[in-house]
Amino acid sequence: MLRELHISNLAVIDRVAIDFDEGLNCFTGQTGAGKSLILGAFECLLGMRSGADMLRSGSKEARVSGVFELRDPWVAEQVGTTISESLSTGDELLLTRRLTASGRSAIMVNGQPATASMVRALGQLLVDVHGQHDHQYLLKPSNQLTILDLFGRTYDLRQRFTRVLEAWRRSLKKQENLSVHRALRRQQQELYEFQAQEIDDIAPQPGEWAELQARHSVLTNLERLKRDVNQVHGALYETEGSVVERLQMMSHLLNELVDLDGQLGPVTEQVRSAMLSLQDGAFELSRYKDRLDVDPNERLEIDERLNGLNRLIAKYAEGRSATDPLALVLDHRAAIQQELERLSRENEDLSSIGVSVDALAQEIASLGAELHESREKAARKLRPLVESNLHELGMSDATFAIDIQTSAFEASTAAATGFDTIEMMVRTNPGQPARPLRRIASGGEMSRIMLALKSVLAQADRVSVLVFDEIDANVGGRMGTVIGRKLRGLASGPPEGSTGQGEGKHQVMCITHLPQIAAFADRHIHIAKTVAGESQGRATRIVVTTLSGKTRVDELAEMLAGNEVTETTRRQARELLRSATDGTKQNTNVKPTRTSKGRKSRLKKKSDRTSPAKT
Repeated sequence: MLRELHISNLAVIDRVAIDFDEGLNCFTGQTGAGKSLILGAFECLLGMRSGADMLRSGSKEARVSGVFELRDPWVAEQVGTTISESLSTGDELLLTRRLTASGRSAIMVNGQPATASMVRALGQLLVDVHGQHDHQYLLKPSNQLTILDLFGRTYDLRQRFTRVLEAWRRSLKKQENLSVHRALRRQQQELYEFQAQEIDDIAPQPGEWAELQARHSVLTNLERLKRDVNQVHGALYETEGSVVERLQMMSHLLNELVDLDGQLGPVTEQVRSAMLSLQDGAFELSRYKDRLDVDPNERLEIDERLNGLNRLIAKYAEGRSATDPLALVLDHRAAIQQELERLSRENEDLSSIGVSVDALAQEIASLGAELHESREKAARKLRPLVESNLHELGMSDATFAIDIQTSAFEASTAAATGFDTIEMMVRTNPGQPARPLRRIASGGEMSRIMLALKSVLAQADRVSVLVFDEIDANVGGRMGTVIGRKLRGLASGPPEGSTGQGEGKHQVMCITHLPQIAAFADRHIHIAKTVAGESQGRATRIVVTTLSGKTRVDELAEMLAGNEVTETTRRQARELLRSATDGTKQNTNVKPTRTSKGRKSRLKKKSDRTSPAKT
């Protein structure tokens, strides 16, 4: 529901703050007093009009703000999805629109910037405006289909149909992709199998390449190694006068001298250690020489192995650096194994997915037929209910029907909502053909048709705020009472114990010139235009007052008799109020306006209902 509306510097509105009741809110006032401006500000807030031409003369900026309380879980979820915010029942939604003299505007939702399309989407979820403009939820055939599904209790079936259709489309797309790429997949599979076999035939091992490279270097330089090692070993140990032999002689001599002078002890030990170390080195060189006598075929085997490994490295690790290039080759082998497994699965999927696609297509056809039958049944049930309401509203010759067009029950022709498209058709006068609801030209007829539809569909419709303009066009006082009672029914919900399809609880706002309608209001709001100031400084302003008690009786009396209010017209006004109260007592469940979860409004505290709004 809309709890508050704040307007500043819009047209002739200086500053207005309006609190609304959760039931029926009626706006009254003389023609030209500014009632349409309040509605215009409301439409501006919801993105139904640009508002570029509505800036108050001399003002740099206009602002319209509205505080909504979300009372329906589905609406709260949809609103949260639209603004990417988690919302639940009882949360508040603050919409603000700023208009500047340059023609630019800024929109905020809960303090965050928003786009015009986002606000329009929110407006369709929150408010249904019926009047002289064509921005109405029920006029769109897609929305009419949703309302019919809610009325016929087929919305869950429709959602199931949508899920199955999406699953079929995903499966079909996958099948098409698999079929189109079958030849490419076979080529990839053959290539990967060849590469895997090539690597598996050589069977490289981690670290092998570096070891073979080192051994290959030894075998390539074998003769030089033998020659030079023999030369070094001979000079150290084997030849006459070798280094080790001479060090042995020196060590023996120093041992004799140390007996003569003990200070030579450290030097003697150093020479002895050097001699022993060189002896060990000579022994290791001797063992190394023995190992150089290798199998003459070893070099050929290593060359062949290195050639194979280098081919793998060149093909599968080229251009990439690694301490061990064979690790890159092994990584590639693991990757192509995964690809081979994927290709194998896809080949298996292609053989089985056709069965799934056919099964889903059959389920779509079955669900679509069931959905169509349910809609036909709901349309037949809805038609007399709407026509009865139209007759009660003074359109005695009006007829109503729902034209359902259905495509073939094949998955390829299905939309997300099924195989049906619908159009609500209305004939308002005898001799005229039935026309789509969206093409009804008269604002008064449109409002009454919408009121008839809302009276029947209210329990199925999730939009909680209904706004009616020109609802009393071309009707008299007697019909005004009927309209007022229906508006009150929409606002209050069905009578206690009622089992029939009919009114559901909404917040209703109505601009009216009929006291018979205004008498049914739970909150009666008066709009007046005043002129203040002297000569050139004179300024026109709008005054908004919530009426109750005597002020409300006087307003109804003035609506009945014009400016000449008498005690007789006051008695008539009080009788209207009494009749409205008695006639809808069972149908009135409206409580005083309250703030969700005890919180204060984001904009201001609630003002006294009987005091005029600041202007």
